[in-house]
Amino acid sequence: MEPSILIVEDEYLIALEMQSHLEDVGYRVVGIAADLATALKFAGENFDLALVDLNLRDGLTGPEVGRLLAEKHGVAVLFVTANPSLLGAGISGTVGVLTKPTDKESLCAAVAFALDYRLAEATEPPSKLRLFG
Repeated sequence: MEPSILIVEDEYLIALEMQSHLEDVGYRVVGIAADLATALKFAGENFDLALVDLNLRDGLTGPEVGRLLAEKHGVAVLFVTANPSLLGAGISGTVGVLTKPTDKESLCAAVAFALDYRLAEATEPPSKLRLFG
């Protein structure tokens, strides 16, 4: 069964582009959430990874989304943002951050790494991915 991913992004065209890239290489996107409440509604579903932007429709709630999905639901979380400095040293329990804008190759490499990382099978992270901790 292909790994499944939740995209937490309020810019719909960016979310659709990410979805297209991920589905092109065989991942299943379970949905797109534009805010904290919608992202947490998906938390009851079974998915492997969440790609989370920081600034969402309801403000700077992405760090909270990532923390809750990682700590309370055991989901691997990878932040994808144009403002990585807002994360400081990182959010406990999450994988890392990929800076936007990004391309298909960088996105898919970061996703593959994050999925392996949660299974403790990861090796060297892709060059555009900054790991936490």
